[in-house]
Amino acid sequence: MIEAINVVKSFGERTILHGIDATFETGKTNLIIGKSGSGKTVLLKSLVGLYDIDSGDIRYDGRSTCNLGMKQKNLMRQEVGMLFQGSALFDSMTVEDNVRFPLDMFTDMTLEERRERANFCLHRVNIINSNKLYPSEISGGMQKRVAIARAIALNPKYLFCDEPNSGLDPVTAAVIDDLISEITKEYGITTIMNTHDMNSVFSIGEKIIFINEGRKAWEGSSDTIVGSDCEPLDEFISTTRNIVTKLK
Repeated sequence: MIEAINVVKSFGERTILHGIDATFETGKTNLIIGKSGSGKTVLLKSLVGLYDIDSGDIRYDGRSTCNLGMKQKNLMRQEVGMLFQGSALFDSMTVEDNVRFPLDMFTDMTLEERRERANFCLHRVNIINSNKLYPSEISGGMQKRVAIARAIALNPKYLFCDEPNSGLDPVTAAVIDDLISEITKEYGITTIMNTHDMNSVFSIGEKIIFINEGRKAWEGSSDTIVGSDCEPLDEFISTTRNIVTKLK
């Protein structure tokens, strides 16, 4: 479980997050949604530790992540997997080397053990016989799956996903959603996903936080999101659906 407690984050004189309180549950896909500029990406990056917050606290299973020393931060980061928006694979590394990278950096496993772990993770995301290929030689959907394999290589307790479906067609996006959901439940991970994809919200949104103008405006599940008593949320859903309809 990850808790945000009265989190405030500013850049210069502009306050982006205004006292966010939220709980992200273990073994569930926790989604952060909101329109562009709402603060959802800043919240995700604050939770993962890419941004230092101005006040409040962020706790991982009761452990405060604020005011940690460098050694403590590095130890905690080994419990975190990160899936970046653009996959962020290393172009000069093969698929296997990309997945093995965090194992090379943070473990004292032998080379054989690291290769075995990398292969296990690749097979878990249905990437087979592609170890020696480079990112430019595989599709966007495969790149996302390789990135997921890398994110779970260290067997993390916490998984952060920044717009994982960005740039993917609806069918491939659904595959990625299902994979993230399956891995979350299979390994009992606290997964937090920042998304604007309403298909993701309705298909895997077990816990949803809606951010509006830097404040938590609503929380619930995909079963309760339609017809909520939150006007900005209803407007967000309606606008998103209209955009999708026009694109079709």
